[in-house]
Amino acid sequence: MNKIQPKYSVNWVTILLVLVLGGILCFLTQHDAQLYKAPVAQITHVTNQKRVSQVDNFHNHDYEQKQILTVKVLNGKDRGKVLRVQNTFSESKAMDQAFRSNQQVFLHIQKGSNGKLQATVTDLKRDTVIVFLSWLAISLLLLTMKFSGLMALLSVLLNGVLFFLAIKLDVMLQATNVLAIFSVLAFIFAGLTLFLVLGKTKQMLVTFGATVLGTVGSVLVTLLVLAVTHEKGLHFETMEYVTQNPETVFLAETILGSLGAVMDESTDIISSLFALHRETPSLTRWQLFLSGREIGKSIMGPLINVLFLIFMADTFGMMVLYLRNGNSWAYAFTMNMSLGMVQSLVSGIGIVLAIPAASWFASSILKRGDQL
Repeated sequence: MNKIQPKYSVNWVTILLVLVLGGILCFLTQHDAQLYKAPVAQITHVTNQKRVSQVDNFHNHDYEQKQILTVKVLNGKDRGKVLRVQNTFSESKAMDQAFRSNQQVFLHIQKGSNGKLQATVTDLKRDTVIVFLSWLAISLLLLTMKFSGLMALLSVLLNGVLFFLAIKLDVMLQATNVLAIFSVLAFIFAGLTLFLVLGKTKQMLVTFGATVLGTVGSVLVTLLVLAVTHEKGLHFETMEYVTQNPETVFLAETILGSLGAVMDESTDIISSLFALHRETPSLTRWQLFLSGREIGKSIMGPLINVLFLIFMADTFGMMVLYLRNGNSWAYAFTMNMSLGMVQSLVSGIGIVLAIPAASWFASSILKRGDQL
């Protein structure tokens, strides 16, 4: 039996170069304090004091502990000076954190009434961790997917730039056209991503059409339901840090969230049908449509559950906080989960609508001129 060789292989030299590059990047971020205007210091020694037990009105138990940090300033006019900084943290670490030796932190330095320098920790310096994780994700993507991985990475970067520009435009227009801006942005996201990943092909056009149809369908159903129910039970005022009309922001979030789920499913169904047609070109249009529907059924459940679990993970911390502070399940759900649950349902509707849309588009394009 002949051993099947992989189409692409990665040699040890490439892997070694990638590892060396990652090491260099991490080393540089450990010694880039001069690039920051804010004072950066390295913790050289940590002294932990005795823990103090705390109990609140709802019988939640926690511990508070103080640390004395010895830090060495790495940049600015106070470079090289050694300071002692006090830090207080709790065991739950809800609003604070503990520090350890060799970590780098940002400081706020000022002179006290006695003329001596006093410092407080403002934040942890995380650029090394961010660079390492970014390097790891990009390296794995390029080493395993080659050119396709590069196009996927490029699409993420371009979409990030477009999203930033859309937010800037929204701010410039003083939030007067937020829904129109992000609706157009959704179409651009879909077209750009599919073009870079699939190229200028029939498969790209079919996937784009199915994505648009599924997303528009789910949003129209949402608008219809909101109009019929007069938005009863939805508390848009619970959205965090919203300084403009929360309803339009919610709809914009819903469009972008539904777009991602629909595009994911449409890509899976249509790529499978194109591969199936190449293997068995004798299949009729109806058989291809039924095959696409079966593929959609098999991935619909896991995809909806993934979205639901992502939503649950996002709200889990605040739900626990609300419940541990004496709030009822109904109030905690309303304040933290109600709007997110609606967005998950909208994405689920889009996923369901994308199955017949993707199957019909693909079967029609592949068997153009054939009879059902």
